[in-house]
Amino acid sequence: MKRNIGLILALTLPAAPAAAQQSDVLIKLTQGDRTAIAVPDLRGSGEAQRVMDAFNQTLYNDLDSSGLFRMVPKSMYPLETPQRPQDFRPPLTPPAPARKGAPPPQPVRQGPWLTDWSLPPASATYLAFGYSGVQDGRLVVFGWLFNVTQSDIATAQVLGKMYFGPLDDAGARQTGHEFAADILALFGYKSLLGTKIYFDSTRTGSREIWSMDPDGSNQKQVTFYKADAWQAAVSPDSSTLAYITQSKTGEWQIRLHSLVTGGRLNFFNPPGSLNYTPEFTPDGQRILFASNTAKEGDSDIYSANLNGSGLQRLTFTRTVNTAPRVNPKTGAEMVFVSGRGGMAQIYKMSIDGTDVQRLTNGEGEAVHPAYHPDGQHIAFAWTRGFAPGNYNIFVMDVATRQFVQLTHGAGRNENPVWAPDGRHLVFSSNRQGGTQLWTMLADGTQLQQLTTQGRNMRPVWK
Repeated sequence: MKRNIGLILALTLPAAPAAAQQSDVLIKLTQGDRTAIAVPDLRGSGEAQRVMDAFNQTLYNDLDSSGLFRMVPKSMYPLETPQRPQDFRPPLTPPAPARKGAPPPQPVRQGPWLTDWSLPPASATYLAFGYSGVQDGRLVVFGWLFNVTQSDIATAQVLGKMYFGPLDDAGARQTGHEFAADILALFGYKSLLGTKIYFDSTRTGSREIWSMDPDGSNQKQVTFYKADAWQAAVSPDSSTLAYITQSKTGEWQIRLHSLVTGGRLNFFNPPGSLNYTPEFTPDGQRILFASNTAKEGDSDIYSANLNGSGLQRLTFTRTVNTAPRVNPKTGAEMVFVSGRGGMAQIYKMSIDGTDVQRLTNGEGEAVHPAYHPDGQHIAFAWTRGFAPGNYNIFVMDVATRQFVQLTHGAGRNENPVWAPDGRHLVFSSNRQGGTQLWTMLADGTQLQQLTTQGRNMRPVWK
């Protein structure tokens, strides 16, 4: 018995639980001891001072949200904060006492020193500091990172660099991101600087594709069709956007949009009333999607060249098969959602459609699978009975089927997608009322709301 189009589309949004044994797996995506870092506010001279709030907030938030550091509370900071390495003054060691048996003399303080930060109450290992000014009408920031556990200035300096930007809040945020990115790179962390989150939003009345920076800033409309444009996918080189929209005759079709020129690219949609859930292969040469072209059931998964030629059917069941997501590490397998066993569940199969395996166990509805960059874990939305009627975000080890739950009883949480750093997730949630986009670390902490206007869903992070 055929299901209607509305039900098929609904199946791509929320989904069903997989019966999973209570797992003791601790996915080592954000684990490890966190290094203590102190990040006092940088000050600016002249006109630079008016934009330093934006700089300081950006620098602190980028370091804090990385999950790499234990941020030393500012209430624990010393009273004197250096702005330059020259501000450090090593304490003087007084001569030994003349009287035998007298207690050793204490060092004589001359000014700020490394131990002010390394000893309690701050107990920091690293200190990020500096100052800003104006040069030729531009903002210039001088930033340093010191390992304050070292014994002298020469060995303490880890980073010293100048950053330039426009003399406004945008320029301050830019330089803040750049300073943070350089600090994170020293710890082997892949910065999210330059990445974008694409999503669909109803804030203009119809659903259109928007983009924003990882911290929710710089939100911009990408499509302007004044009609539904949603289910965004972005090519591996971030040059091409795929999404679905409705034709004048009512069919749901896939369209391609150049993120370089802003123009529309050709894609031949196979016949049928529904072509949806597009996904680029890791080599950027083909597109996977779901379609009811065969008219034998609800929808099947297909593969095609970037212009729609070379169509290949991959599933052959009289039910809904949708949301293919390719392993970014191997390109040789995919996960997808299927109702072949009754309730929507997550399955895995080879890129040619063979070797189909169910990953979730049939307990409730499981949907929205998304591969981690390591190709070994997936995030997905699952009802599983923890919050009746709602979905929560889970992460599963594909090989062992063990999982952990990241959200707990805070509304409906769906559409999880990994950040390129593999340490963050973006997802949609109605925990504060309307459906908005949120980010969190891969252990479920560091929740941050990114959007506030309209309904915002189905993010992709590139």
